[in-house]
Amino acid sequence: MKAHTKETQATMTPEKSLRFLKEGNQRFQNNLKANRNLLEQVNDTSEGQFPFATILSCIDSRVSAELVFDQGLGDIFSIRIAGNFVNEDILGSMEFACKLAGTKLIVVLGHTSCGAIKGACDHARLGNLTALINKIEPAVAAVKEPIDESKRNSSNLEFVDNVSAKNVEITIENIRARSRVLAEMEENGEVMIVGAMYDISSGAVDFY
Repeated sequence: MKAHTKETQATMTPEKSLRFLKEGNQRFQNNLKANRNLLEQVNDTSEGQFPFATILSCIDSRVSAELVFDQGLGDIFSIRIAGNFVNEDILGSMEFACKLAGTKLIVVLGHTSCGAIKGACDHARLGNLTALINKIEPAVAAVKEPIDESKRNSSNLEFVDNVSAKNVEITIENIRARSRVLAEMEENGEVMIVGAMYDISSGAVDFY
């Protein structure tokens, strides 16, 4: 499989880009990697890059976007931060990726048993991590069940995963609300913004 070129990137639509990622995750689950020569792709991309998707995911060592979607060099922009939320710098990176570099799809990828989400559920406080946790805590408050406070913590993995899913939704809302550039591109059909959850037990990505 060759690295994307300006010509192949131009053929990509938001829908086709999403299909490529779904097919890649299916290969990953089946342990069937696409046939690609990474050193050849190093050479092919040495004078330019033409990725088709931008993926915002967590720093979790088990959730590498390139691996779980079976993508090669030059295929995707990968933005990683604990808790996969957005700030001004990440939004700027997304605007560059879509408006200037030509990606057609933004995926906000959360995952099950997320440590950052667990920290938010427990209202953890530690150095600079405190400010990061504060950005995720609105997702904790937005999940109303269970009502019993003793079950609204990291020991309740169902609650943790529900907060992870809500955090993805809130992040997408923030992208649209805080980036006029990306919101207009989505309105014009130039890009698609979608959420997804990665299951660390199965390797499956569920888009929604």
